[in-house]
Amino acid sequence: MNLSWDTMFESAELGNSIDKATFQAEVPALRQDLLNAQFDLAQSARFQVIILLSGADGSGKREVVHTLMEWMDPRHIQTRAMGSPSEEERQRPEMWRFWRILPPRGKIGIFFHSWYSAPVLKRVLGQTTDADLDQSLDDIARFEKRLTAEGALLLKIRLHISKKKQEERLRKLEKNLKTRWRVTKDEWKHFELYDDFTIYTQRAIRRTSTPEAPWIIVEGTDERYRSLTIGKVILERLRAGQLTDQAMRPTRAAAISKNPSADQHLLHALDMSQHIPKPIYIQHLEKCQGQLNLLTRRREFRNRSAIALFEGWDAAGKGGCIRRVIWSLDPRQYQIIPIAAPTDEERAQPYLWRFWRNIPGHGQVTIFDRSWYGRVLVERVEGFCSEDDWMRAYGEINDFEDQLVRNDTILVKFWLHISKDEQLVRFRERAKTGFKSFKITEQDWRNRNKWDAYERAVCNMVDRTSTEIAPWTLVEANDKSFARVKVLKTLCERIGEAL
Repeated sequence: MNLSWDTMFESAELGNSIDKATFQAEVPALRQDLLNAQFDLAQSARFQVIILLSGADGSGKREVVHTLMEWMDPRHIQTRAMGSPSEEERQRPEMWRFWRILPPRGKIGIFFHSWYSAPVLKRVLGQTTDADLDQSLDDIARFEKRLTAEGALLLKIRLHISKKKQEERLRKLEKNLKTRWRVTKDEWKHFELYDDFTIYTQRAIRRTSTPEAPWIIVEGTDERYRSLTIGKVILERLRAGQLTDQAMRPTRAAAISKNPSADQHLLHALDMSQHIPKPIYIQHLEKCQGQLNLLTRRREFRNRSAIALFEGWDAAGKGGCIRRVIWSLDPRQYQIIPIAAPTDEERAQPYLWRFWRNIPGHGQVTIFDRSWYGRVLVERVEGFCSEDDWMRAYGEINDFEDQLVRNDTILVKFWLHISKDEQLVRFRERAKTGFKSFKITEQDWRNRNKWDAYERAVCNMVDRTSTEIAPWTLVEANDKSFARVKVLKTLCERIGEAL
């Protein structure tokens, strides 16, 4: 049904074809089976299907999309034609524009061109090196591993035609007044570079074809063979995906069965007695806020962005620190993203989706009040995800932050630490103060009972995700004034060093 890349590469034109009678005999049953499988997918909504459709110009990608939309229910299919990135997209990591348009669980997304197109094209045109291409392919492989680990069904289909057949198709399209618009100077330029495209496409396929997301190579010369083959591949993978999902669906962890060792002295070693008298606090606060304002107004910051991420114990003072930060900034320049339990829309996507969609553009500051670290903190401790999920998350988070920093994002991460006794004092104060009582909930009291488990999780988090490019800053927050000044000073230092 499909061929390995090596076989297709060595034999440019194998001539697979299907006669009209066979095609007409097989299509009705295939269409019915595809619709049934699509209905089961939509009903269960347990995973999403992502189809990458790639191939040389004239290989039949457009026709395949039209056929699939005809054979299946188009209401549950999202098609994405990915052209050159917009100005908004160029200000963010390369994968941002793909993350934000992933189909939700229960839906099928077809990417007409995909995250492979730009890296291969840039290399063919000589705009990048082999090392650049390999870096992009490694990023892609990790991205795809993340998708499949969270249950997504990823089908990567490459339509192959020979150079001779591509030229015939382009000339045929060019002669027809109705299709002439589809052949531009770019198509002919790409045709002249056919051999280079073959070399680097082969490199990409070999580097990123994995057991979880293998490449499927389909000969695109014969339209009937192409359509029937792809239809059968999709049906086969949909059926296998439903069976695999039912057998291997992760269950909610009832408790943490195994904890990586954590050096809890990391938090115990902090000097929680640090204090700033109010007159000195006011002096430092004004100085730091003025400095932060000037830094974010500098010309160099227009080509950078910043993320300030706040985690910490309940009642540790995250809100107060955030307010002192935004008082330094132009209101048009920042946004605050409060992170709570995921919505239904967010649960239908891979875990990091809701964070990718809120990455700031150039010249902007985004403040996360809690963050993607929820997976290795509250979700881990409360058993909201499996152990495999939160163990895998350390690597996924480091990779995510690496992409942010490589895209000129200044990432500053704060853990606000208070003692257990100080938390109790603040809880009681909130409970008896009318305008603060909404801040204290039954969940906060329950979390106190799991202090030791959360402390282990925090230490693991810092140990595994405090990297050279995105280190954690531990803030001694028993004294709110001291914490606010330390946060502002750290922000100024990190942004100043980056600029």
